Amino acid sequence: MLVTRQPVFRKFWHPVMPLSKLQGGTPQPFTLLGEDIVLWLGVDGEPHALKDRCCHRTARLSKGRCVNGALECGYHGWTYDGTGRVIRIPQLDEGREIPAGYCTPAYRCRAAYGYAWVALEEPLAPIPEMPEYGAPGWRTIFQFHEVWATSPLRALENSFDNSHFSFVHRATFGVAAQPRPSRYELFERDGGFHAETVIAATNPPAFHRVSGCTEPITQRHMRNAYFLPFARRLDIEYPSGVRHVILNGFTPIDDGRIQLCQWLFRNDTEADCPAQMLIDFDHVITREDKDILESTDPDAVVDLRRRGVEFSMDSDRPGILIRRQLMELLAAHGEAEVHR
Repeated sequence: MLVTRQPVFRKFWHPVMPLSKLQGGTPQPFTLLGEDIVLWLGVDGEPHALKDRCCHRTARLSKGRCVNGALECGYHGWTYDGTGRVIRIPQLDEGREIPAGYCTPAYRCRAAYGYAWVALEEPLAPIPEMPEYGAPGWRTIFQFHEVWATSPLRALENSFDNSHFSFVHRATFGVAAQPRPSRYELFERDGGFHAETVIAATNPPAFHRVSGCTEPITQRHMRNAYFLPFARRLDIEYPSGVRHVILNGFTPIDDGRIQLCQWLFRNDTEADCPAQMLIDFDHVITREDKDILESTDPDAVVDLRRRGVEFSMDSDRPGILIRRQLMELLAAHGEAEVHR
């Protein structure tokens, strides 16, 4: 599916950048759904996003600088506020007003969970709720954000596919002797679905502090949630009571690349398991996914006419449901699937 040809995806919130990257006062460029944008922090500490083009001579505004919470173009100093309006032209004669039409497109931008989120058009749904963020007894670990050469649909299907664990993740938590996946219980809801299962996971001594368990094979109670169009929440509960809750945003950069944003929420302490250990643990696992996903065709077609063997496999049910819900979203907004 070529995401840039589906305008409805512009009507959702996408995580684009940690707020920490904007703290230095330098505007930052990003590409979202093929649209070049620029982000910076205003004087109130809130993020802003504009089209990365000056309306004067089309220079990239990300080549400029932040001045008193506004964005100054690095070419001639034309300065923009958070609405995209030009508020200063150094070359303008004193006393002359800046014409009202001097502006560049502004996008909806807000802070959530330590990130700047952007919707290119009026959003159809809120940012997914993560009640653990800032809650007593929980800690938030910003794990990583990185570019993958794949599509958000491929990454989403993979995140719900428990039949690849014994193969892609056999060097980490996958149990090679148990390739047959456990069954999912699926519950549809508006804007996505909930998928729940229990799997066996390898638990070598190096993972004991991660799981809070010491058995060589432990159990993961996995509560997955899908949020239209490209986000998922994974709540892993171990027999120890430790919960390892992940939020993923599969942000579409263009038709062949995504940015994977990953947060981790834990109901334990730094003394129980250091944050860097958890970052390293999940990064190794996601690199295994990245390697195999980048070998697939990123143009994943939203089409339910799949091979018959796939319909007979329980592990394909979440992926099929993701595709159906995306098809329904496109149909509801008068859009058709477009692919190579």
